[in-house]
Amino acid sequence: MPTSSQNTGKRASIGNNSRPSSKDGPKKNIWSSMLDSSATAKRLPEKNLLILGGTPESQREFLETFAADTSDSGISNEKRKAKLPPVANQFALGYTYLDVLDADQEDTLARVSAYLLSEPSLSFAPLLKPLLTPQSIPETLVVILLEWSDPWTWARRLREWVRLLRHVLISLDDETKIVMEANMTEWRNHKRGMDVTSAGSQVPSSGRPVTLPLGPGEWDEGLGIPLCVVCQGADKMDKLERDHGWHEEEFDFIVQFVRTLLVKHGASLIYTTPFHANSLQSLIHSSLGIHSLLKRQSFRNNTIDRDKILVPANWDSWAKIRLIQGGFDMEGISTAWSIEIQDPPEPLSNGYDGASTEDSGADDGMSAVVIYEQTIIDPKRDTSLAHAGSQQGRNKIEVETSDMQGFLNKQLEVLEQLKMEDEKDRSTKKGPQQEMAPVENSPEVNEHIGPVQFNMGGIQVDADDMLRKLKEREAGRSQRKEPASTPGEEKAHNQALANFFAGLVKKPGGSPRGSPSV
Repeated sequence: MPTSSQNTGKRASIGNNSRPSSKDGPKKNIWSSMLDSSATAKRLPEKNLLILGGTPESQREFLETFAADTSDSGISNEKRKAKLPPVANQFALGYTYLDVLDADQEDTLARVSAYLLSEPSLSFAPLLKPLLTPQSIPETLVVILLEWSDPWTWARRLREWVRLLRHVLISLDDETKIVMEANMTEWRNHKRGMDVTSAGSQVPSSGRPVTLPLGPGEWDEGLGIPLCVVCQGADKMDKLERDHGWHEEEFDFIVQFVRTLLVKHGASLIYTTPFHANSLQSLIHSSLGIHSLLKRQSFRNNTIDRDKILVPANWDSWAKIRLIQGGFDMEGISTAWSIEIQDPPEPLSNGYDGASTEDSGADDGMSAVVIYEQTIIDPKRDTSLAHAGSQQGRNKIEVETSDMQGFLNKQLEVLEQLKMEDEKDRSTKKGPQQEMAPVENSPEVNEHIGPVQFNMGGIQVDADDMLRKLKEREAGRSQRKEPASTPGEEKAHNQALANFFAGLVKKPGGSPRGSPSV
C-alpha cells in the first residue's frame, strides 16, 4: 500500500506535467504565428513590367489596353480609364501598379508593378539596375513600345533599347547573372517540343519532354529577361498607304525585318489597335506566368492579317519568315545586328532627323539600321531629298496637306496682297495727262454709250440733239446781233444751257432734278 509520501510525490509529478513552469523554456507567441501564416497564404504574386519607349500618352494607352476588362464589352472607355490607378510617367522612371483579376472580376491573381521609361539614355541606367535582382528577374517581362506613326525609326529605337538593356545586365553582380542564365535557359526550353492546337494552346507531343535543336539565328543573343515588342496604332497603316503611297512591299519588309531581329532574342511581337479586341492581355499574362483559375486563356499566332500580327515567343523561325517575300537577306541583317548591339546606346535625335544616314558602327556598309532606313524612308525627309536632287529615279511625290481652315486663311492673305498690288499699280499709272476726256470729244465712247435721253415733263428729249440746237441758236443770234439783249448776257445764258446739257451727256443715265428718269 502506497504511503502518503508516495501519493504526494505522484500528485506533484502530475501537477508538474499538466502545468509546465517557466523554467521549461520560452513561451511561444501563438497569435504571431497565426497572423504570419494567414498573411503568407493571402500574399499576392508580384510581377514586374519594364515598359520601354513610347511617349507618356502612348504608355498610358498600353496600360489601358493591358488592363481592359475583355469579359465585359459593354464597359465604356471612360469607365475603363477610371479603373486605372494613377500613372506617374512624366519624368525619368515612371511607376504604376495593376491588379490582375480573374474571369469573375472578384479574385485577384497577381499585382503587376509597371516601371516606365521613355528615353534609352545611359543616364537612366542606374535607375534600372535596382529593379533587376535575383528575386525579381524570374517575375519580370521587358516590353518595348513602337508606334505606327513613325515606323521608319523602329530599327534604330530597337537597337538603342537593346544596347541599354545589355549595358545594365552586364553590370549586374554574379549572383544575379547566374539567376538570369537559369531564367533564360528555362524560358528558351519552355514550350519547345510542343504542338500548337487549333485554339492556340500548346500540349506535349509525347509523354516525355522533348527539346528541339535551335534553328539558325534563334536565341543567339538572349538578353537574360523575356522580351515583348508591342507595335501600337496599327490603324495608322491605312494613312501611310493613302497619304504616302506605301504598298504591301513596305509592310512586308517591316515585319520581316523586325521578326528577324526578335528571333535572335527569343522575343514575341504583337500589333495593337486602340479600342479593338486583341490578344495583348493574354500574351502578357502568359509571359508573366499569370493563369486564370476559372478560364483558360489562349491566343492564336497570326502572321496573315497585316494589322493583327501576333508572333509568340519560341514560335518563329527563319523558314517562316522567308514565306513573306523572297529576296530578304536574313543572314546579313542577323550578323550585322549582333555587331551593332555591342556598343553603348546613342541619342535617338541624331539618328533619324534627316541629317545623315551614316552609322558610326557600320564603316563597311553592313549596318542593319542603315539597310532598314534606306528602305523605309521618312516621307518628310524623302521629299526634301527629292527637291535637292539626291533621290533621282524615285517616282514618289509626297505632298503634305493642310486643313481646310488653314488653306483658306492662306488664300485670303494671297488675295489681299494681290488687291494691294493692283491698287498700287492704278495709283502710279494714273496722272493728269490720262484723265478721261469729255464725252463729246471721244467718238469711241459715244459710239459705245449711244444717244443720251431723258424725260422732261412727259416729253422724251435727246440731249445730244438739244445741245446741237442750242449751239445753232447761239450762232444764229450772234449773227443777227439782236438789240433786245446784250451780247454778254445772251452768251452767258447760252453757255449755261450748254454746260447743263453737256453735264447730262457726261453722266449717262442722269436726269434733271425733279424729272423722272427713264
